[in-house]
Amino acid sequence: MNTDASMAPLSADDVRRLAEEASASGLYCAEAVLTALAKAQGLESELIPKMATAFCGGMSRTCGPCGALTGAIMGLGLSLGRSSAEQTADAAYSATRELVRAFEAEFGARNCDQLLGCDIGTPEGQAVFRDRQLHRRCARYTSRAAEIAATLLAKDGT
Repeated sequence: MNTDASMAPLSADDVRRLAEEASASGLYCAEAVLTALAKAQGLESELIPKMATAFCGGMSRTCGPCGALTGAIMGLGLSLGRSSAEQTADAAYSATRELVRAFEAEFGARNCDQLLGCDIGTPEGQAVFRDRQLHRRCARYTSRAAEIAATLLAKDGT
């Protein structure tokens, strides 16, 4: 894993663009957001998108949380998460709640089926997803989740 602490902090716009580029390269929503947030924190590894893969096709296909939102939560955890039981989780919990509130306020929901208007865990939902080109909507969620999380990290000073 490459970590570069000397790297200048990236703006929320930069992180949004990184997420858009990762998505355009074929990464799914959670993978793209986590990759962008990790890169903004000087972390690069082929393991990073792998950590988020199950959230893209797994959680979202059970009408669970939006993959972009879960990728953003994981990205917050890279910086604000604990590495020992002695540390507090308050910053991570607070930022996660703020992220979810902001995402839900902007998009009206946080679960895939509600955001997309179909259950992508079914063949019928997959057809609706393709026919209505809902990947465009997912791209908006991906960009914005990365941007919101980057803003929260900058506010926290990380």
